[in-house]
Amino acid sequence: MIKQPLLIAGLAAASALALAGAARAAPHGQSDFIRDYDSNNDGVVTSAEFDAVRTTRLKGMDTDGDGDGRVSEAEYVGEYAARLDAKLAASTASAEEKAAIREGQLKQAKVRYAVLDGDKNGDLTTAEFAASGKRAFAEQDGDGDGVVKAGEPKRVTKPTAP
Repeated sequence: MIKQPLLIAGLAAASALALAGAARAAPHGQSDFIRDYDSNNDGVVTSAEFDAVRTTRLKGMDTDGDGDGRVSEAEYVGEYAARLDAKLAASTASAEEKAAIREGQLKQAKVRYAVLDGDKNGDLTTAEFAASGKRAFAEQDGDGDGVVKAGEPKRVTKPTAP
């Protein structure tokens, strides 16, 4: 017999995971990708739009004032946290669920940073950031025409080192 506290904890965890998908600041699904990067609201994302948003985000992450384009883990996570917090503020989740989602997503942001920092020197460079963006766009652009469209099948890509 399952004890009630264990059942409640399991349901809360499942709810948090479901809500995490809705509150994610980094788009993985195609509709989220289009919503996040379609800067002219025409329903598609061109490679130029994608690159412009990514460039703006990278500049926004480099907050130490030196303008060198190198981003520390704290800068990367801080920029992500600001976007996540805005999405969570609009969410109908409870305060407890939002806190759980935020905690989990920020842990994931640190994992993503570790993956993106290919040379593991603690500085995410413009080149490292651009390489991850190139892979992400290529995955969404199923037909390889430089435009991500709704309903376009994702391209299957082989994992490569950053």
